[in-house]
This record gives sequence, structure tokens and C-alpha cells, in this order.
Amino acid sequence: MKRVLVFDPFAGISGDMTLGALVDLGLSADWLRAFVASLGLAGVEVRVERAMRRGISCGRVAFDLPHEHAHRHLRHVLEIVDRTPAPESVRRRAARCFERIADAEAKVHGTTREKIHFHEVGALDAILDVLVAMAGVEELGFDAFCTRPVAMGHGWIDIEHGRFPVPAPATLEILHGIELTGFDLAGECTTPTGAAILAELTAGRPSPSAFTLEATGFGAGTRDPDDRPNCLRLIAGSISDSAETLHIVQTDIDDMTPEYMAWAQEAVFAAGAQDVTSSPVSMKKGRTGLRIEVLAPESALQSVIDALFLNTSTIGIRRWRVERPQLERTEEVVEWRGQRIRRKRVRLPGGASRAKPEYDDVIAAAKALGLTAVEARRQFDTDMAGTGEPPPIDGSGV
Repeated sequence: MKRVLVFDPFAGISGDMTLGALVDLGLSADWLRAFVASLGLAGVEVRVERAMRRGISCGRVAFDLPHEHAHRHLRHVLEIVDRTPAPESVRRRAARCFERIADAEAKVHGTTREKIHFHEVGALDAILDVLVAMAGVEELGFDAFCTRPVAMGHGWIDIEHGRFPVPAPATLEILHGIELTGFDLAGECTTPTGAAILAELTAGRPSPSAFTLEATGFGAGTRDPDDRPNCLRLIAGSISDSAETLHIVQTDIDDMTPEYMAWAQEAVFAAGAQDVTSSPVSMKKGRTGLRIEVLAPESALQSVIDALFLNTSTIGIRRWRVERPQLERTEEVVEWRGQRIRRKRVRLPGGASRAKPEYDDVIAAAKALGLTAVEARRQFDTDMAGTGEPPPIDGSGV
């Protein structure tokens, strides 16, 4: 089972709305205070409260901060993030959030990320919002993130650069490629910090078509308008690999050196693909090409497509939904001649089962025991058969 967190920003998203929703979802207020205290940022106090937004009871998190005049550059923010004792995965995600904001601001203002002055998003409360959000989703144990359309709002907002239209140009840039809605709502619904958190975690991946609901959490925004509950909803669910919608993603390439396929495959796997294969194909004008075929869960579909565009020479991709009946499987560990061997075990129709040892563990055992890989596998299968084990899954051995 995979735990998934669905962002539902029907009234927008900000950093404090995210933290409030995480607390309402089950993130411990004591853990939150302890995490903030561990960051070593002097003079920071945490307030965890309840707030009502149009009849919905919401979590609310606010920070009491020392007064500061700092207008930080990206490097200053990244130095603060890097100095914190937060886990490396949290610091990496937080750093990417601020890089997204800097890149968006740089594009809007026609400059480079290094020259951008962070104003509101460079303040300590924004830095805390991002760090706590990234640590909080990790603390709650989510494996995947997706989002429903993001409400933007309309009107005008006064910021450091002056009076700007809503949505702010940088906020729109951060959300490039993500489905937007709610342009009829009055006021700023989504802030750059909230947009960066959502974009970093979800990359715009849509909600799965089916999942098992675990819990919901609401985080209050600062304002309480009359026309809507100004809050962010987070939906926690679980989904089995067999239940998730899968897609075949396919492309044919005739202008890329085959030796670079290994790099592309690694990138596509890192993007969330469940399987990647390549095979030679005959293409137009008699050219020999490569067909790349990827099996991708819906939650990682856009990331997989992006990885193909970024890491191959393709300019077009085909995709379609598929069904994949599969056997229930578990992983187990057995000890064999002093070596630990992991095995995948599948349950067959009718209740029988069969298992196959992990290749890497067989190789490690072969080296430790002075055997060839084939000999180690054969002897392992023979020994397991002597204990009443069913035949291995690939039909090898005795």
C-alpha cells in the first residue's frame, strides 16, 4: 500500500494554510514545536490554534518572530536552510522550493536568480513555512503527492514592488503546467510560498481516480471572506499498486545514441516509472531507431513524461491507460549458508505460492562463498527445495 496526500486548494494555498491543514490532519503540535526549536532560529515562538472559516473548524499555525529588516538573496535563504539540522531530504525539498520562487521572479523581472531580492518570501516565517511543511509530510509518512486544481483569485495586491494584479506574475510562473481555477474569487488566494510547496511536492500530478480515504485536514487562511471558507483541504489516502491507474508511455527515437539509453532509463525510473524497456524498431527512410516504453502510475505520469522530454531527443510521446492484473506479493528474508537472501514471494490462484531470490543478494552470496552466480543460484534452489519449498518463480534450479 502507498500513502498519498491530495492537495485540494479550492480556496487557494499559502504556507500557513499548509501547516494548519497538516496539524488538522494529525501532525503533532508537540512535534511541530520541537522541530522548530531544533532549527536554532533564535526568538521564534510557535502558536498552534483552531480557527473557524465559514463553519469549518481548521487548524492554524502562526509564528511569533523577532523583528527583522533582512531582504535576502537566494544564497542567504539557502544558507539558512542548509545550516538547519533538518533531515537532508527535507532541506533538499525546501531548497528547491526557494529555487522555484527565485527562477520565477527572475523570469518575470528579466534578470537572474542570483540577483533576485527575496522580500516577503525571504522572511523567516516563509522559511519556516517551507521547512516545516517538508518535514511535516515526511513525519506523516506520505509516499506520493498530487493535487486538484489550484484557486487563484483576482484583484490587486500591494507588495514590495508596488501594486500588482492577482494572481501575482511570479505565482503564475511557479504553477506553470499545473491546472488552475477560481479566477472569479476575490483577492489573492494562492501565495508564492504556497505555490512553491505545492509545485515541489506534486509537480501538478492529478488525484488518483480511486483511493481509500484515511483522513482530511483543513488549514485556515488569514482572511475570513463572506463568499467562501478560506482554507486549504488536505486529503490523506492509501492506494495499492494494483489499484492505481497505470499508463503506457511510448516514444520512438532515431537520432539518439543508444549508449545514452542507460542514463534516460535511470532518469525515468527516478521520476516514478514502474518499468522501462527499449527495443529496436525500423523507422522511416530505413533508419533503425529505439522504441522506449514505460509503465507509469497515474500519480507519476507527468513526471515520467517530463523525464522523457528532458533526457531523450524525442519531441512527441504517446500514452494510454492500461489494466495490469497482478499477483499479491511480499518480500521476505531467508538465511542461507550464513548469507541473507531477500526473496519476492507471490501468491498464486488457489492459494499456492512461489518465490524468487533477489539477483543482487545471490551475487553477493556467490562472492562470499567462492561460487559462480549460476552455481550459487542452483545450490540455493536445491537447499530450499529440501525444506519443502515450491519451485522458484522463474522455473530455474532443480
